[in-house]
Amino acid sequence: MKKNILLALLALVITNGYAQKKGGFRVGLDLGFVPSGGGGGAMFSLEPKYNIKDNMNIGLRLGAAAIVKDITVDSAGAAASGKVAVSGSYVGTYDYYFNKSGSSFAPYLGGGFGYYSLANVELDENSTVPDKYSPTVSGAFGGLIRGGFEWAGFRMGLEYNIVPDSDLEDIDGNKVGTAKNAYLGIHIGFFVGGGKWGK
Repeated sequence: MKKNILLALLALVITNGYAQKKGGFRVGLDLGFVPSGGGGGAMFSLEPKYNIKDNMNIGLRLGAAAIVKDITVDSAGAAASGKVAVSGSYVGTYDYYFNKSGSSFAPYLGGGFGYYSLANVELDENSTVPDKYSPTVSGAFGGLIRGGFEWAGFRMGLEYNIVPDSDLEDIDGNKVGTAKNAYLGIHIGFFVGGGKWGK
């Protein structure tokens, strides 16, 4: 039964999902990986879009990312310290497609601007005060640039989220450093709706 449902969903995506037409509405879902020095993370986004032209659309990306970075290990091989960053984003987007008439393959370039909610924590097992650092801000405005391709309802690409750094303070309120909030993501997903690709 599950196999039949998955095959029906795949057929719907292949026959209708890659479509795009002016005035059409579509929704995409992406999952991705966030590479980071000494760690890594994951990202997720849901993005409803409206096609303002056959090869252009605007949308609202609702996303989340969680990243673990700068992990160090002790002599026993256990994690001794590291940083954890979590962000949510509400970004207005614009994408331009380089599609050939009659083809379901469409490279794209895009960007956006919006609000990012932020949380950063530095963990250190050698510290007598766990979770001793926290950001002084809970959110910031930022942007993204991205590119990739869509093919038969599937989507793959790279995106760079440009988000200002946050100040880190110790428990006494003294600034002890900054937390970098910008990140690169590699994502894959699918979309449905939008009408037929135009000429």
